[in-house]
Order: sequence, then structure tokens, then C-alpha cells
Amino acid sequence: MQKFDVVVIGAGPGGYVAAIRCAQLGLKTACVEQWLNPAGEPALGGTCLNVGCIPSKALLDTSHHFHNLTHLLPKHGISVQKPSIDIVAMQNRRGEVVRNLTRGIAGLFKKNKVQWLKGHGRLLGDKQIEVTSVETSDTLTVSADNIIIATGSVPIDISAAPVDGERIVDSEGALIFDSVPKRLGIIGAGVIGLELGSVWNRLGAEVVVLEALDTFLGAADETIAKLAFRDLKKQGLDIRLGTKVVSAKSTKTAVNVTYEDKHGEQKIKFDKLVVAVGRRAYTADLNAEAAGLTIEAGRIVVDELCRTGVDGIYAIGDVVNGPMLAHKASEEGVAVAEMIAGQSGHIDHSHIPWVIYTHPEIAWAGQTEQQLKAQGVPYRVGSFPYMALGRAQGAGETQGVVKMIGHGETDRLLGVHVYGAQASELIAEAVVAMEFHASTEDLARIVHAHPTLSEAVHEAALAVDKRALHI
Repeated sequence: MQKFDVVVIGAGPGGYVAAIRCAQLGLKTACVEQWLNPAGEPALGGTCLNVGCIPSKALLDTSHHFHNLTHLLPKHGISVQKPSIDIVAMQNRRGEVVRNLTRGIAGLFKKNKVQWLKGHGRLLGDKQIEVTSVETSDTLTVSADNIIIATGSVPIDISAAPVDGERIVDSEGALIFDSVPKRLGIIGAGVIGLELGSVWNRLGAEVVVLEALDTFLGAADETIAKLAFRDLKKQGLDIRLGTKVVSAKSTKTAVNVTYEDKHGEQKIKFDKLVVAVGRRAYTADLNAEAAGLTIEAGRIVVDELCRTGVDGIYAIGDVVNGPMLAHKASEEGVAVAEMIAGQSGHIDHSHIPWVIYTHPEIAWAGQTEQQLKAQGVPYRVGSFPYMALGRAQGAGETQGVVKMIGHGETDRLLGVHVYGAQASELIAEAVVAMEFHASTEDLARIVHAHPTLSEAVHEAALAVDKRALHI
């Protein structure tokens, strides 16, 4: 039986990063991964790189360029006659991006001497893992002093709309359409639903989003959510809140959907229907409970240091509690690797940035205004609109705002919320500031380059003290 210092089960953003960091620290490391790409070949990267974060952003980028041809560039004096989109070329590019990155991880494994076990991992107890090969179906058993479970998550399915892979698809299926649906339905107005809806809406689909909740983006700051809801509706996303899907039935030509809202039962027809109601932890045939692990609400229970109840077994990422974010999983993986190597691994979940890649983008870190109100924490708010930025005016990207929240007594930075172009990049400054326990005044006193979008962060900090200069 082959013995390792560490075996990682899962090679998504949490698992492959954990494996690489373990190897960097001198630990003999193996990583078990069962993913097969469309060609039937083993691939690293998990959901994120293969059918999640990366391919969706590739499509978002392509669709945004296409949208700009008719909506933004004419104002710059740039005109194109009869712009068209080649869906096959777009999908080929998406596939190339994915292949480049997954092969890159394989190269990193080779560079760092991480052994890739191409199969499904199953816990046997006593720090042993049975690996069933995805290439030959043969099994082998390996052992390890430490095990890191990073098996990720899968889309949630609902009985009212069973996925058939043709008319009714999940988020993975919505990435590989070979043509633009004339009428597209999406169940769920969360991150995945809004991003996929934006892709196909920009390319010409009539998109209807059915959301069971009465509130829009409940995790985001209410001010930002209201602005995003307004703008996404203007872009053409028909977002219907408080709608519960009762049934969805496919025919040869359409999907017939029945849903209930405040007016009673409604019926609607789509060419394609995407089920995007969230994700659930993936623990299929992991044998976790038999190995002594505790599972609650579908997730493996761990402490604040990602330790399970079994000594030497850790779990990270989507399979444990907390936001299902790739960067959260990666940082947990690094922390666990460093703890195994005898270092002081650090995990701080309080300032993890959230990003929704609609256009404008939505990003935030720290607490929302509604959270602070509920907690009774005194606070002050400053906001600054993109409209007042020279760089935003020059680029024609004037939709958006930066909202900053400081403690009402100490001025410590409690939350930053960005809605606008490059929000995913701007939020990094806020995360750094909060990690160093900065005040809003600290950000107000930092010189920001002109003209840049980052000046909105500076001005929002000034606005907390009611001394913004350009509004």
C-alpha cells in the first residue's frame, strides 16, 4: 500500500491549491480527482475551472463585447454594420480557455511533484482511501497521515423541474447551448441565474427569471440590490420575484412551466429552461459518516480550523459551512496545508469578498447596512456615484456607486459595497483595508491616481465624513 503524508480528495480550487501548498512545504502529497472533460479525458480544476467560474466568465466576456457593439461603441463614434455572433466560435473559445487552465494545473502538479490519482476517492477508515480509476475501473488503496476533503458541490435539483439535459438544463447545460434560445427561462435569481441570464440576454434571448423569494439578492446591501434590480430589468432581464415553480414539462419544441405568484397560478412557455436554485455539498459515496465524520444539513462539520471530528482529517470549501466561493476554498486549503506542516495557518472568513459578474458588476466585503441595523451597531455611511468620475465618463461606464460603512464611534471600516465597472477589482482595496483594521479616514487620506475608477473608493471614504469633493 502506498503511503503519503497528505492525500487530498478533490482537485477544484480548494483541493488543487491545498495539494500544491502541501508539496511546497515538503509533504509527500497525492490528489484524487475523478473529473472527465467532454472528450472523456481526466481533468483537474473541478467545477470552477471546467463548468463554473471560468467558462461562465469567458461567455460573459464574449457576450459583453457583443453587447457593446450596439450599446456602447456607437457613442464612441465606432459603428459596425449588422453585428453577428458565431456561437460555435464562442463555445470553441470557452473550451480553449478551460483546456489551457486545466492543463496548467496538471503542469503545476508535475512541477511540485503532486501525484494525481485519477479516480473517485472513498474513505475506508484508519486514514485509508480507496481510489476507483476513471480510466480502468480498477481500485487501489492508499493511506495517509492526513486527509483533506475538498469534494466541492453540485447543482441543486428540484422535483418540479427535473433536468433532462435537453430542454431543461442545470448551470452546466446552460454553458454549452449551440444556439441562442429565442425564449429562455431561468429558475433562481441568484449569482448563477443572473450571470447566465445576462450572457444569453446580451446575445438576443428573451430571458425570464423566476425567483421564489420576494427579495432580490438578499445577501447584498439593500441599496446595491435595488440599483442592480433596476438596471438588470432595463437591460431586458424579466425578473419576477415571489414566483414558485410548480411544474415544468418538456415537449419536442418547448418547456411548459406552471408557477404560482400573488395572482395565483400562471403558465409560461420557453425554448429552454435553466434550473439555477443553488448548489449542495457533494459527498456522494465518500463514506464520510462511516469513517467517523459528522454531516449536518448535507455538509461535513468542521471547527474554525477546518478540522473534522477525526484526528488528521480536514474538510474545506463548498463541502463545509460558509459561502460557496472558489477563493474561500483556496485560502482554506492553504491554511490547512500550513497547519499540517506545523505552521500557523490563518483563516479569516469575515472579509471574504463576494462578486457577481453581471454588468455592472456587484462586489462587497464586510457587513451590509441591514446587518448592522439588526445588530444595533452604530455606523456612518458614505457613497459616491460613478457618474461623477472622469474615468467613468470617458469610458461611458457611468452606472454605479461605491458605498462605504464605518463604525459610528471608532470609524473602523465595517463594509464596502461596489456596484459598477471593475467592481471585482476595486473591492480588493477594501479587503486589504479591513484586514489591517483601517478606518474610513485611512482610505480618505490615501492618494488615488487620477483619472481612475478607484477614486470612487476615495470619495466614498470622504463622504462618510460628509466631505466628498466632487458631489
